[in-house]
Amino acid sequence: MDVKYALLSVYDKTGIVPFARELRNLGYTIISSGGTYRALREATIPATEVSSFTNFPEILGGRVKTLNPKIHGGILAKRGDSDHTKDMENNGILFIDVVAVNLYPFVETVADPNVSWDKAIENIDIGGPTMIRSAAKNHQHVSVLTSPEQYQGFVSAAKSETVDVKFRRNLAYEAFQHTSEYDRAITNWMYGELA
Repeated sequence: MDVKYALLSVYDKTGIVPFARELRNLGYTIISSGGTYRALREATIPATEVSSFTNFPEILGGRVKTLNPKIHGGILAKRGDSDHTKDMENNGILFIDVVAVNLYPFVETVADPNVSWDKAIENIDIGGPTMIRSAAKNHQHVSVLTSPEQYQGFVSAAKSETVDVKFRRNLAYEAFQHTSEYDRAITNWMYGELA
């Protein structure tokens, strides 16, 4: 049986530990980053840290963690495409089947009327939206979860073997809606600051 991989990288860790336990019970190997990795290790849930998975360290104070071909190649690769499979094999890339990501709290940060420009900018997530968009684009093969409220639905569907293209397409729609709202919040804040 092929190994299934789930990438968990969440700012809001609500429900992530029980979700990770369910994923492990379903046979997933977990990859995680930063605080998510630490939360899983504290709960004694086996996980591989992103930097170990990619063989590349976090750099720039954590600004660059998941922006790596071993992550995005694994998310974006089409199963059954011989050219994609060849690229994966030649570069030691593994297919990633589930991506659970939620984003830095930009809206909450800029809700403070005294927030500095620099603090607001540092709360703009880059890697998270990139992973979400990659997984949503490749929903033919990858499930993308952007909210703790989706975890139980995914687990139930996985247990009943109903994680099909239609199910993943709905998740992709919700994911693109999520990143769209996030970008809109950033542009609205910048517009107000620059006016």
